[in-house]
Amino acid sequence: MRLLPEGRHFTVRGVVVGLLVGLVICFSNMYFGLQTGWVSMMTMPASLMGYGIFKGLAPHLKFPFSPVENVLVQSVAGGMAIMPLGCGFVGVMPAMNYLLKSEEQGPVFLSLWKLIIWSLGLCYFGVVFAVPLRRQVIIKEQLKFPSGFSTAVLIGVLHGKGASQNGAALDPSKAATFGSLALENRPLLESEDRNDEDNRTLIGGDDESIAEPGGKYSWGDNIRLLLISFGVSGAYTICTYFLPILRQLPVFGAYAASTWLWELNPSLAYVGQGIIMGPATTLHMLLGAVVGWGILSPLAKYRGWTPGKVDDWETGSKGWIVWISLAIMLADSVISLGYIAFRPLVQQGPAFLAETKLRFDQGGLMNVFRPRPGPRPGGYTAIGDDETDPRSSSGQRSSSSELLPSPTFARRDDHDLRAWDYDDAPPEQQVGNKTVSFGLVSAILVCVASIHITFGDLVPLYANVIAVLMALLLSIMGVRALGETDLNPVSGISKLAQLFFALIIPQSNKNSVLINLVAGAVSEAGALQAGDLMQDLKTGHLLGAAPSAQFWGQVIGATVGAVVSALIYRLYTAVYEVPGDLFQVPTAYVWIFTARLVTGKGLPYMAKEWAIGAAVIFAVLTVIRTRAMGKSWQGYIPGGIAVAVGMYNVPSFTLARTIGGLMNWYWRVHLRKEDTPLIVLASGFILGEGFLSILNLLLQSARVPHL
Repeated sequence: MRLLPEGRHFTVRGVVVGLLVGLVICFSNMYFGLQTGWVSMMTMPASLMGYGIFKGLAPHLKFPFSPVENVLVQSVAGGMAIMPLGCGFVGVMPAMNYLLKSEEQGPVFLSLWKLIIWSLGLCYFGVVFAVPLRRQVIIKEQLKFPSGFSTAVLIGVLHGKGASQNGAALDPSKAATFGSLALENRPLLESEDRNDEDNRTLIGGDDESIAEPGGKYSWGDNIRLLLISFGVSGAYTICTYFLPILRQLPVFGAYAASTWLWELNPSLAYVGQGIIMGPATTLHMLLGAVVGWGILSPLAKYRGWTPGKVDDWETGSKGWIVWISLAIMLADSVISLGYIAFRPLVQQGPAFLAETKLRFDQGGLMNVFRPRPGPRPGGYTAIGDDETDPRSSSGQRSSSSELLPSPTFARRDDHDLRAWDYDDAPPEQQVGNKTVSFGLVSAILVCVASIHITFGDLVPLYANVIAVLMALLLSIMGVRALGETDLNPVSGISKLAQLFFALIIPQSNKNSVLINLVAGAVSEAGALQAGDLMQDLKTGHLLGAAPSAQFWGQVIGATVGAVVSALIYRLYTAVYEVPGDLFQVPTAYVWIFTARLVTGKGLPYMAKEWAIGAAVIFAVLTVIRTRAMGKSWQGYIPGGIAVAVGMYNVPSFTLARTIGGLMNWYWRVHLRKEDTPLIVLASGFILGEGFLSILNLLLQSARVPHL
């Protein structure tokens, strides 16, 4: 029987603190999103900051701050944090505002109130759609969702409790593994299943304690580390305003910097991003930078394919290599998402056909369609993917779901498939079916209406409806990918949506590029929200938090985040030049180039041949990488998305991130220390620059001179 955790699941104070933390992350995500396209929910730092705030206020609290309330804080903050990307403000909107040509019905500039309507229209349906998916992917299939898992471990440690939903402690061998954040954070030179048991001690000495390397967990030390790194990064950010040269260090010489853009931006925030990404991803990005900016860019220049300056998006090699990176992204996305879509069919298809044949042989055609009998008491215990019969001599658990309550298989006749009997939150804590149904229909109508109000007849109504329905379908793929790999392939999903709309919208339609951008934005919003917020639901499931409290927390966070993101976007674009030296909006170019490509607008000279070749190479590499999933050498196979990001971002961003990735490798592999301080340090670096950029914005708006 499920034991209900202590604490209040939904509180006003938890929502307020979640909004404050989310505001910091939202500013940070908008700032870095406009620079490089990088955003993160940062649920672990949000949980840590929420805990620190309530710990400081402990003498004044009427009731104690509990793990389930901490889940609420990070759910609200997470719902708010992803809105800069979820509402298209780091890619689609800059593409419409600054890159859409007059013959493409551009540029499209929206008033502030239309920006808010647009963002509110995109912010809900992914949140609502995550609710019905939750039972399938978290309760039934028990997908890992590594970031949600790690956040649950951290919250459990902070509060001195295990993080399981039924009172059992978290497995000590996993307690210190806090490093698997949003991107592919697997060490390049080590196995994912390293064993640090010898370095761990138990807190409190009982079976329900959480293991920590080297002794007791100190939240105070990590809060201090977060504040120090926040302050150092913020101070550096202010210095870069007065000394802009700090953002462009010619580490490879003046010629390489001025002609070929090989500079280093020693931003502590980019180093922090590299720490979170890990060595594998950052080294793959470095490979993309070397190939794109060190080989292809000079080749295109010297062959005369790109007569303009290197940093010119239209006639220079900077714009030319984006087409190559785009082909790599599309190849990687099609292969990866195809694998996710057809994997269940390949795995379960033979068993389904065998059962169907057996039922037909036993009772004819009518027996095939007869409902399967319900579960009966008793039977087997399911443990992740590698099931172990508890009656066997070994009785060992699979490593893939050691932390989860053990659902039971019902004993059946030999020819029947086994059915699940799951342990989930009590009915009063669930989101009701009527709420989900009404909410989903309302969210779809709001989305369609908001797009119509924003763009009028430029985007036809049938395209709106198809875009939303397609977004729901693609969200399933995004959720499954995130649950299995900790990587939400929203960029690939949006490109697939753009490709699909190129097929249904005739090229003769003068609005085809604009429609393509809107359709991609809707698909990206749905997949991003449903996927990343599912990480929160995984955290809540492990800690016993009420799904209904998380749902309403996410709705509140998304609503406030949508409005705030529109305001921040308008603020930044009003003060800074976009695209410009600071905000280069590379993802906006990826969006507009993709729309032009799939709608038949043509490619630069020789880009087609090189793009096809790159797509073929990375299609093969993605197949190999997919087949190598879980193997120690998988990290050596270049990931298409990471390589493409390294190609379309200038080298200065990639070099700093690579430094962070190597720091991650040295800390975890060479020194073999726990991840928590490193992740806290990285989070402080990111939040410090992201939030203190507000001061730089004020200085810029006041026209304070640079030194």
